[in-house]
Amino acid sequence: MDKVLGYIKENEQRYLDELIEWLKIPSISSDSSRNDDTRRAGQWIADRIGKAGFENTRLIETGGHPVVYGDWLHAEGKPTILVYGHYDVQPTDPIEKWTVEPFNPTIKDGKLYGRGTSDDKGQLYTHICALEAILKQTGKLPVNIKFFIEGEEEAGSEHST
Repeated sequence: MDKVLGYIKENEQRYLDELIEWLKIPSISSDSSRNDDTRRAGQWIADRIGKAGFENTRLIETGGHPVVYGDWLHAEGKPTILVYGHYDVQPTDPIEKWTVEPFNPTIKDGKLYGRGTSDDKGQLYTHICALEAILKQTGKLPVNIKFFIEGEEEAGSEHST
């Protein structure tokens, strides 16, 4: 476990920089003028899951925004864990209530502020980073993992089932 924690510490700045890059994408699924951004956010996280060492990573088309899928299925005889999340975010209205620009993530007093930092991009990204650290340091995971990340949870998940 020390090697895994060391890897996380060594990559802490990279993880933060990547998260900020992803948070800057205004993936507001309920705003059709943001469809390209929403798709870009989905492709961004699909690419990142692949870089973390997961396989079969791809966008799956739906009638709306695509779903991201990826897996690592090499823990024979072990359970399979589903990591579910979403890459879309809520609209920013009312914009005047924001103390930071929603898509310009800002660190204040050691905390990261911006649209999607906790719902759900930031939370989802921590799972990817932790699993990457385990996989990169041990060469394996203790269980099988499947990712299912949708792009319209904030708009009702009409096409993700």
